[in-house]
Amino acid sequence: MLGNMNPKQMEKMMRQMGMKTEEIDAREVIIRCQDKDIVITSPAVQKINMMGNDSFQVSGVVEEKTNGPFSKDDVAMVVEQTGSTEKEATDTLEKTKGDLAEAILLLSNN
Repeated sequence: MLGNMNPKQMEKMMRQMGMKTEEIDAREVIIRCQDKDIVITSPAVQKINMMGNDSFQVSGVVEEKTNGPFSKDDVAMVVEQTGSTEKEATDTLEKTKGDLAEAILLLSNN
């Protein structure tokens, strides 16, 4: 139903419902979770105020980063270098406290 509405009509309808929108010129949005960070690069951010409450709508390119001593790129490198599974690479990186060279050596010797 709303998919056929042009942006100006949508904006007018939102104003009538007491909603105000504002574009936010953001370079990056980071959502910090307990075990990882979700980084959104080149985001399109819109602030929406409805009846005094602000909410944000964010879209863009998503990248997840673990909050440990190593990243998903580190895991990928170990997998690529050793032919191991992601689980094996992750477990070995945890054991070596994120030391890539040591993890690769351990998995290569198995």
